[in-house]
Amino acid sequence: MHSKTRDLFIPDSGRKVIQLVLDGLGGLPDPETGRTELETANIPNLDRLASRSSLGRSLPIAPGVTPGSGPAHLALWGYEPYEIEFGRGVLEALGSDFDMQPGDLAARANFATIDADNIVHDRRAGRPPDEENVRLCQKLREGLEGKLPGVELFLLNGKEHRFTVLFRGGELGACLNDNDPQREGLELLPVVAGDAASERSAELVATFLSTAREILADEEIATGMLLRGFSGLPDLIAFNDLYRASSAAIAAYPMYRGVARLVGMKVLGSPHGIEEEVQALEENYGEHDFFFLHYKPTDSAGHSGLFDEKVSALEAFDAILPRIEALEPAALILTGDHSTPCIHLEHSWHPVPTLISSKLALNRTDAVFSERDCLGGDLGNFKASEMVTLAMAHASRMKKFGA
Repeated sequence: MHSKTRDLFIPDSGRKVIQLVLDGLGGLPDPETGRTELETANIPNLDRLASRSSLGRSLPIAPGVTPGSGPAHLALWGYEPYEIEFGRGVLEALGSDFDMQPGDLAARANFATIDADNIVHDRRAGRPPDEENVRLCQKLREGLEGKLPGVELFLLNGKEHRFTVLFRGGELGACLNDNDPQREGLELLPVVAGDAASERSAELVATFLSTAREILADEEIATGMLLRGFSGLPDLIAFNDLYRASSAAIAAYPMYRGVARLVGMKVLGSPHGIEEEVQALEENYGEHDFFFLHYKPTDSAGHSGLFDEKVSALEAFDAILPRIEALEPAALILTGDHSTPCIHLEHSWHPVPTLISSKLALNRTDAVFSERDCLGGDLGNFKASEMVTLAMAHASRMKKFGA
């Protein structure tokens, strides 16, 4: 963001902004019906909101570039992803309320099913329940005790197959590749250092992984792990300083609480599901003037290729939307961090359907909320990093530039 744009934002004046992020929102047509998940879902509240809103499609990174969740969320808040280097590990650690320190090395981890030849058969180990995650992490803690001299090892429980690994002990470089081949049926990748400062880190990670495999050898499903997004702490300008706003984040999954904490947002608890998220929004609405609320089920269904499940997730969100609208923010954003089409099973490069609802929106009364209708909206295709600035303008929270 240009420094002169930063000077235009007006501090809290009672005009609030809510940003609703439906993870993996965008989709592609089902081969049998020709309709996307949004076009298939029964979403009368979203369609009504779309008919009163400015519509468009946001571009998380750049044309043709598929975004990870961390960079995509930073883009949603005005940070240029190419200018900030960090991995997902730091987001997972911060999202678990861990006090990460300079020099620490963190990585996002998945329990996975891996055979004796290092072939990955299930990247998510059957999505175990959270209590199984707790058991497996404790088993690793006990088995790894004293196995990494000179380093403190932290294993932070997550949801289902996810957890976080963090190493502390001196300055640990983070220029390491993932060991995750990203596809089942492929062999694990060796973790190697990308620079001299990360050579010790690579050795530590290799020892950790080989020892963990020995500890998990008697498990039937979670026989190994995938590590992604090695990272230390980056240095960022706080969101509140960028926009002169008091911001708060509401998210069920630790990673999204982590990226919000990274930019200085106040994280409101650890809600379980959309009902508790909206309740937290309602209870704290008087305390802040910018709210980020994250919704995960749309992305989970996209990754699993479950078209009907993603449709149901959209319908579930639609049902609770009136409670959010009832708060009457000056501007309401509804978007996604990226697209996760069910037919693709992964994040994709496709622009994300987006609406901004306000009294200053240039609406189209016949519009519904879909990829194709957003394609013809007045916002056009725009950079995700411009989204909050656009919403602040819709909320009349920006001064005029120049005389």
